[in-house]
Amino acid sequence: MSSDKSVQTVDPITGDRIELFDTTIIGGGPAGLYAAFYSGMRDMKTKLIEAQNELGGRMLIYPEKMIWDVGGVTPVRCSELIEKLIQQANTFQPDIVLGQQIAYLEHLDDGTMMLTTTSGERHWTRTVILAVGYGVPSPAKLEVEGAERFEITNLYYTVMNLESFRGKRVLLSGGSDTAVDWAMELESIAASITMVHRREKLGGHEKNVRHIMESDIAVMNPYVISQLHGDGDSIREVTLAKADAAGEPTDEKVKLEVDAVIINHGHPANLGPMTEWGLKMEWSQFVAGERMATSIPGIFTAGDSATYANKLHLIAGAFTDAALAVNGAKLHIEPKASSMAYVSSHNGVFNEKNKALINESKRK
Repeated sequence: MSSDKSVQTVDPITGDRIELFDTTIIGGGPAGLYAAFYSGMRDMKTKLIEAQNELGGRMLIYPEKMIWDVGGVTPVRCSELIEKLIQQANTFQPDIVLGQQIAYLEHLDDGTMMLTTTSGERHWTRTVILAVGYGVPSPAKLEVEGAERFEITNLYYTVMNLESFRGKRVLLSGGSDTAVDWAMELESIAASITMVHRREKLGGHEKNVRHIMESDIAVMNPYVISQLHGDGDSIREVTLAKADAAGEPTDEKVKLEVDAVIINHGHPANLGPMTEWGLKMEWSQFVAGERMATSIPGIFTAGDSATYANKLHLIAGAFTDAALAVNGAKLHIEPKASSMAYVSSHNGVFNEKNKALINESKRK
């Protein structure tokens, strides 16, 4: 049965006629946004639901970060890449719903599914693409007494504006890829940068870690923040404790004067009730098979929420996941459909759009 843009179904609770979508994408990060675009190439009636009040997913955590590793895209700030992805996602005008977190899934007698949010809204769909990353982003907070009172002044859990750190003595706690990237971004802006990490070695790409170790950025590891000393509501000094093999503080301590403290201790997975849907999982990810299919027919996954052999943890990898998931959803609905969309240069859905772009360029 082919996709029908006007298909409706019956609400099993109220008996009302409601709109039925070919696929519902849960998550508005890179995987979800590209899936929304690619499903348009497959002429699917598409809805995208994002729990936050804006699109971008975890990319919203580091809007000032420069992105270098998206094919064919010259270095671009994360915030600009989000804008481009949103513009692309809207090419075929999918329904986009913000501020709703999907919690429950119900399989209906006609083979479709009903999704219910934490606040009671309901959505009907033939297939689902889970592009939820690790769930609603929520940074791991610094577990030091009194830390929360400095969050309104100079204790940060993300870097939203690089210029706000100009000329300052910055302490950056964390050793992940993102922490290393932040340190490199701030290197030419801050007066000084000290990285503190509870492990013996920093994480991140090897080349970037080598740059950090060869730069003027001070690296103290294994150390942890054990105490914050404030002047009013601002941190003025930090006590660092040397960490043992388990990453716990010892009695060996040192004090450091600072103007700003940035914490990057990760974002714990928060998938909520989705973990109770019966999907096969490894850690906090959904196990993906052929065409990104999960263990439940009709449900697919893409991006950071997916795990499979040789998984590529890059934004570019999320795009491939998304296209495969959409193709899987299309074939689930319409088994005799083409296994993939035609490339854009040969795809008839772009004919009118291409003419419009050509005419616009001639007018300039």
